[in-house]
Amino acid sequence: MKITAFAGSNSKNSINKQLVTHTAHLFQEQATQVLDLNDFEMPLYGIDLENEYGIPKSVIDFSNILKESDLLIISLAEHNGAYATVFKNLFDWLSRVEGTKGFHNKPIFLMATSPGARGGSSVLEIAKGRFPYNDGPVIDTFSLPSFSSNFNSETGITDTALKAELDAKIKNIKTQLNS
Repeated sequence: MKITAFAGSNSKNSINKQLVTHTAHLFQEQATQVLDLNDFEMPLYGIDLENEYGIPKSVIDFSNILKESDLLIISLAEHNGAYATVFKNLFDWLSRVEGTKGFHNKPIFLMATSPGARGGSSVLEIAKGRFPYNDGPVIDTFSLPSFSSNFNSETGITDTALKAELDAKIKNIKTQLNS
């Protein structure tokens, strides 16, 4: 199984990237890659820009990586209750790639974390409702509240109930995809 994971953030210290990286490694698959959105620079989406210059190579490259994957693990940063600008821009560009509406019908394990007690629940709900319309079936979600209290960079999730919840979701996803 080929897994592609990324955080919907461009912060160098992204807590969502820490969570998605940790989670990707828990799947224990040889073919796992964690992408950094900073490695895929692209202009802000605009129809005039697209009409004049076409789809940027970085968008095509990103789309091709998604297309070759068996599972996407995405952890979204929440800015003012919605997607971070860097992710929304990528999402808009991906929706313009010929042959897909965005995610190439790859199953998505959708996650979010935040410093607060809601754990990015607003952005999770938005994405869970939106992604299926963009060729992105969400097969499960996970929210990690109060990141600094519940995550350690060396050991991962420290809260036993949250750790057990994530472990159970990973086991269920592996079963679904291998059946």
